Amino acid sequence: MIALEARQLSVEVGGRTVVEGLSIDLRDGDTVGIVGRNGAGKTTTLRVLAGEIPPAGGSVIRRGAVGYLRQDPRQHRAEDDDRGLEHILGARGLVDLNWRLEKARIALEESHGEREVHRFARLEEEYRQLGGYQAESHAKAIAAGLGLPEDRLSLPVRALSGGERRRLELGRILFGGSDLLLLDEPTNHLDIDAKTWLMKFLTTYKGALVVVSHDLSLLDASITRILHLDRDGVVEYRGTYREYREARRLDEVRLGKLADRQQHEIQRLRTLADSMRGQTAKRARKAKTLDTRVSKLEAKHVEGPAKEKRVRFRFPDPPHSGRTVLVADGLTKSYGGPSIFEDVSFDLGRAERLLVLGLNGAGKTSLLRILMGETEADRGTFAFG
Repeated sequence: MIALEARQLSVEVGGRTVVEGLSIDLRDGDTVGIVGRNGAGKTTTLRVLAGEIPPAGGSVIRRGAVGYLRQDPRQHRAEDDDRGLEHILGARGLVDLNWRLEKARIALEESHGEREVHRFARLEEEYRQLGGYQAESHAKAIAAGLGLPEDRLSLPVRALSGGERRRLELGRILFGGSDLLLLDEPTNHLDIDAKTWLMKFLTTYKGALVVVSHDLSLLDASITRILHLDRDGVVEYRGTYREYREARRLDEVRLGKLADRQQHEIQRLRTLADSMRGQTAKRARKAKTLDTRVSKLEAKHVEGPAKEKRVRFRFPDPPHSGRTVLVADGLTKSYGGPSIFEDVSFDLGRAERLLVLGLNGAGKTSLLRILMGETEADRGTFAFG
C-alpha cells in the first residue's frame, strides 16, 4: 500500500524556499531518512508531510493512520490529568472504547434485551479487533523498552519530566500501529538501552517510516533511502547512511571538478575574446561569438559543493568569583507525584568541572533548570559564590 504521495512539493521557512520540486512515494516497508545541514528545512519538511502545516506548493496525499513525533516535547498534546498508561492506550482509542464497553456491560446486566446484547457484542468485537485484551501488556512492554517503568506509567502526565513525556509520546505513537511513522529526532532523551530497543523495533516495523535524526547509528540501522536537502534541491540516495555518505562524497568531488573546469573554460574564453577586441571586423565578430558562449556557460552555472562553515567563538573572561562558585543544599524536586530527586547537596569550587549523570527521568535537566532559575525546587537552597 502507498502510505504517502508527495508531488512537486515546495517547503518554505520564513519566506525562504528550502525544498522545491520534491516528489516521492512511500510504501509499506519503505524507510527514509531526511538529512541536511542545520537550517536546511528537515523538521519543516516533516511537518508538511505530517499535514501539520501546508506546503508552499505541490500536494501531499496520506493514506491510513499517521504517527508523528515532534521534536519539541512541549508540543505534545497529552492531557495533564491523564495517567501515562491511559495516554499510550489512547492512541488506539481504547480508553474511550473500554469506557463504552463497560457501560454496555452494566446495561446488559440490568436488562437482557436484544438491543443491549447486540450493542455489547458489537463493542466487544471492536475492542477485540483493536487488540484491547492484550493492549495493556503491549503498551507496558513498549514503555519499558523506552525506559518508562510501570510505576511511572501510573502517574499523571503532569508529574513526569520533559524527557519522560517525550518518551511517553514516542511510546504512544509506536503503540498506535500507524501505517506511516514520521519521527523527528526519536532518540532524544533515550539512553543506550532504550535506543537499542527502538532500533530493533524500527527494523521490524511493517509500515512506511521517515526519520529526521542526527543519530548516525539509528540512521545506519533503520534506513534504506536518504533524502539529502541541499541548496540545489533534494537528492535521493539508496542504501544505508554510511553508503549515502560515501556516495555524497563522490558526488561532491565530481561537482567540484566540474565547477572548476567550467570556471577555467569561462576564463579562457573571456581572455581570448578580450584579445580580439579592437582589431579587425572579423576578429570582433569572433569575440562576440565567444561572449555568447560565455553567457551560455554562465546560464548553466555549476555550483561546487558548499563548504561547511565552522562556528568559532570564545567565552568572555568571567568576573572574579570566590573560591566556592556554587553551593547546593538539600535540593528536592517533583512534578505533582513522587520526587524525581531528593536532598541533592554539593559544592563546586573555582575551575572545577561537574558532570551530572543519571538514568532517564532522574531529573538531570530539572536540576540544571533550578540552578538557572527557570523553575523552583520543592525544597532546599542553592547560592553562587
